[in-house]
Order: sequence, then C-alpha cells, then structure tokens
Amino acid sequence: MDFVLQAWGGGFYLLNKIFFAIAEGRSESAKRRLRMFGWSIYILGVPAWVIILVSRHDWIAASIEAGGVPAMLFGLFNVYKNSAEPCKLFASLAAFFTYAALISGVSYSLHDYGGITSLSQMLEIGVMIGFLLGSYLLAQKNPKGWLFFMLMNVSMASLMLLQDKPLLTIQQIVSLCFVIYGYKLAVKTSRYRVR
Repeated sequence: MDFVLQAWGGGFYLLNKIFFAIAEGRSESAKRRLRMFGWSIYILGVPAWVIILVSRHDWIAASIEAGGVPAMLFGLFNVYKNSAEPCKLFASLAAFFTYAALISGVSYSLHDYGGITSLSQMLEIGVMIGFLLGSYLLAQKNPKGWLFFMLMNVSMASLMLLQDKPLLTIQQIVSLCFVIYGYKLAVKTSRYRVR
C-alpha cells in the first residue's frame, strides 16, 4: 500500500510541476490550459500525500498539503475565470483555511514532539516556507516563487530520504529539475524583472 500511495502522490505532484513548468513561455491560451491541468492534478494527489505524512507524524507538512487545497482551488478558479482581478472573498477564504490548517499542524507538531526537537521538523519548516512563499509569489506572477519551490523540493526530498521513501525522494529530485526549468523560462520570458 505504501508503494501505491508514493506512486499516486508523487506522480500527481510531479505532473503538477511539469504542467506548470511547460506553461511558462507559452501563449496565454496554452498557458491557461496547462495551469488548469496543473492545479487539478495537484489537488487529486493531496490525499495520498496527507496519508503518507500523517503516518510518519509529519504534522507540519501534512497540514500544508491539506491546508493548501483551498489555495489550489483558488488558483484553479483564477485560471478558469481568466480575470485580471482575483475574487477577494475567495482569496480571503483560501488564506484563512490555509493558515488555520498550518497553525493547527505546527501546534500539534510542537505538542507531539515537545517542541522543535527533530531534523524532520526542521525539514518540514523548509517545506512550509517554500510552499507558502512560492505559491504566494507565483500567484502574483513573480518568478521568484520558483526559488521558494526549490527550497520546498529540496526539503521534502531530504525528509522523504530520511523516512525511507525512495520513490518520493526520486520524484522530488525530478520535480526540482522541472522547477529549475520553470524558473529559467519564467525569468527569460517574464515581463517582470527579478529583483
């Protein structure tokens, strides 16, 4: 069952990064389609990730995955609506649920471990920072978001290696390659300057 969960969660996560990376530098209609696939695929992979992370007491990372679903739905909604102005109410609700889940996960991790006492928790914090800042910056069309996704991938790959999840470790490394590719394309084709 563990292998099935790794293949499910890892495969969908990798497809998300592939769709996002190849969307960079495409026409607006192609970019929109690819991003819609990317958001949808990511959401479908979340249950497997949550099961894997909860089983290892990775409460911070599990809360990011589960709490990130509203943000992913918000991203999908924005791409679907193709509006210059995102829905403020949806943005506020997504942020509320994401941060509520994150606060719950961090609090439970501190309770379960008696503070920040393990390397796995430190790696989860790297995942958290990478996900939150990366998602925020990419939602604002800032290519620096890809840099934070790199931190997220390196932290998650290290966590999965530490916890004997070879398939997910490899998936995170391959995903990192697509994140680097996406970043290079975003910087090359972006109207925005990286500051």
